[in-house]
Amino acid sequence: MKVSICIITFRRLEGLKRLLDSLNRLEFKSMPPPDVELVVVDNDPDGLASALCQGIKAELRWPLFSCVEPRRGIAAARNTCIAHALIGADFVASIDDDEYAEPCWLEHLLCAALLHEADVVTGPLIPEFEEGIPDWIKRGGFFQRPRFRTGERIKFALTGNVLVRATVFHRMGSAFDERFSMTGGEDTHFFTRVYLAGHKMIFANDAVVREVIPVSRANVKWLLMRAYSNGSILSRCERDLMPSLKRRCRRFAGGVRRLVQGLCLILPGCFLGRIVLVKGLRQFFTGLGMLAGPFGARYQQYRQKTGE
Repeated sequence: MKVSICIITFRRLEGLKRLLDSLNRLEFKSMPPPDVELVVVDNDPDGLASALCQGIKAELRWPLFSCVEPRRGIAAARNTCIAHALIGADFVASIDDDEYAEPCWLEHLLCAALLHEADVVTGPLIPEFEEGIPDWIKRGGFFQRPRFRTGERIKFALTGNVLVRATVFHRMGSAFDERFSMTGGEDTHFFTRVYLAGHKMIFANDAVVREVIPVSRANVKWLLMRAYSNGSILSRCERDLMPSLKRRCRRFAGGVRRLVQGLCLILPGCFLGRIVLVKGLRQFFTGLGMLAGPFGARYQQYRQKTGE
């Protein structure tokens, strides 16, 4: 059994090195180790991450392939990564360059896929905060993601912690939509297509990945722009893949509901503290994005020139 682990990177050399170190320590206690290949695509034309990979590949347990994808955009880089990963692979895993895996991460994903005969398996992303991040950010749970029981059916997955049978990519006919290259959301679009096509998607609660949260993200502006972006992406994906009038009306109503819920929290948040206030503002901005997305509004978060 061959597993290709896909990593795309952009000017996060320290994070990439931390991630590769964690993959070098993968453990397989209840199954024979599969044939693992690491596939790294550097989306920086300068190729600094690709050079880093070439310098450390001899130290790694697993074969490593790296290349540069000079076209800017997260979807283009993912497609280049997938194209190589699919060569001879039974499964394709994905993890991001601001994360690192716990030792049994891949084993838990594979065991869940085999036991439950699943096409897609995803696991929890646990935030790990850099020094200097305000305590209210940590207590507010702004970076917490939902968790489910192992084997529970789900409707969505993210590329930060996922395992996909290679046959899924072959059956879908295409991978990540490059219209989302600068905005992100290419994974939301892809896995929505996968779900609508009837593929079995489940959660593996023990397949833990740690997401390192930098100081540059621990502020109100970043939280609100991410909320707006998420709302916009959700609306764009639904408009593209589920374009019925009924669905559009539900999405519009959902956006209005988020706006109202946000407004209902913003005023008391002025008296109850920053956490309640920011939660209300996030709800409001999510609703705003949900309403603006179908009309072409975009937040192009991947046009920035740094890895943050």
